[in-house]
Amino acid sequence: MTSNFKKYKVVLIFVLFMGLAFVLGISFGREQSVATRSGLIPGQLILNNNEASTTEGPIDMDPFWQVWNILDDKYVATKNKVSTTTSQDRIWGAIQGMTNSLGDPYTVFMPPSDTKDFATNISGNFEGVGMEIGIKDGVLSVVSPLKGSPAEKAGVKAGDKIITINGEAAIDLPTEKAVKLIRGPKGTTVKLTVLREGNTKPLTIEIVRAVIDIPTVKTEIKGDVFVISLYNFYAQAQPQFNAALKEFINSKKSKLILDLRGNPGGYLNAAVDMASWFLPLGKTVVREEFGDGREGTVYRSKGYKVFNDKLKMAVLVDAGSASASEILAGALQEHGIAKLVGTKTYGKGSVQELLSISGDTSLKVTIAKWLTPNGKSISEGGLTPDYLVKITDADIKAEKDPQLDKAIEILK
Repeated sequence: MTSNFKKYKVVLIFVLFMGLAFVLGISFGREQSVATRSGLIPGQLILNNNEASTTEGPIDMDPFWQVWNILDDKYVATKNKVSTTTSQDRIWGAIQGMTNSLGDPYTVFMPPSDTKDFATNISGNFEGVGMEIGIKDGVLSVVSPLKGSPAEKAGVKAGDKIITINGEAAIDLPTEKAVKLIRGPKGTTVKLTVLREGNTKPLTIEIVRAVIDIPTVKTEIKGDVFVISLYNFYAQAQPQFNAALKEFINSKKSKLILDLRGNPGGYLNAAVDMASWFLPLGKTVVREEFGDGREGTVYRSKGYKVFNDKLKMAVLVDAGSASASEILAGALQEHGIAKLVGTKTYGKGSVQELLSISGDTSLKVTIAKWLTPNGKSISEGGLTPDYLVKITDADIKAEKDPQLDKAIEILK
């Protein structure tokens, strides 16, 4: 195990575009060998036809090879279908089974096709339904439909629990399998059955897939208040957010609302960079805590701080605000820069590392969790707003936004 890999920190949520599970909050770090990063000493884990040695002692590998040989000798494909599964596919499947056994939906092995899709998905436009899913309280759930996406237009809402996908039960369905069932080319339809809070009966939603162009930033002025709506923390988020801040400064206004509702996250670096415009140099933005006794990492403000104490700021959040959104909102709230308005956030605060296993396969593995500057675990219940304000179906029909109205009220 001598090959090097690029280290990425990721805050993971699964996104449904081309159908690959999409990770959020990527930042770049130094290179190191897979053996060193995983804590293995070369030769410590030896797979052969007899046993593997680990720090737990010998592991009997005989059953694995017995099943392998039996499949080679006896398996016959059913329903007159010829099996196209190769020996290499079985290896990939075995590794996926090993990662699935951990019970962590964010630790995922990606074979070549998924690795290729992942690389494509973080860079541009996609075909799909435009929503992000994750495991919430053990149930496959919608994190957030993207702004203007087919999923949003079809009525999908953050927090919807997915019960069936095209008639197939989604209970205990691995997230990556759910992604593949929901994905598909533009113009085709996927049918979801969901449970929604406040509804006694399941809802059936049909979504026509399309090309998804991910929106990033929108600005508007509401009286004497400047509003920046930030829809993600992906590649273009930093420069577009910086441009929006410049527009705010040029407006000569002193009241700012940052709308992070439905924002599922993105690059960690973007969240730290954005927080740096409001926090003095060295102030904690987020803490990274490991579970193996290692000293945690503290990500601090870069000290761009350009606003004085006259700035009045509020941040809008909801159940679709996740990952990098929670990092930014939590930092601004706990440092007293802004008040949070809306509903509780999603609560996605675990850290994944993306490792290159071979030239065309990769592994996302949970290595740590995010804590707010004051030490609150984001995964444990998300962030609680300073002002709890819900939006009802009646508000939506009447095209009212009580959360935005409340934010404007407190700034005045």
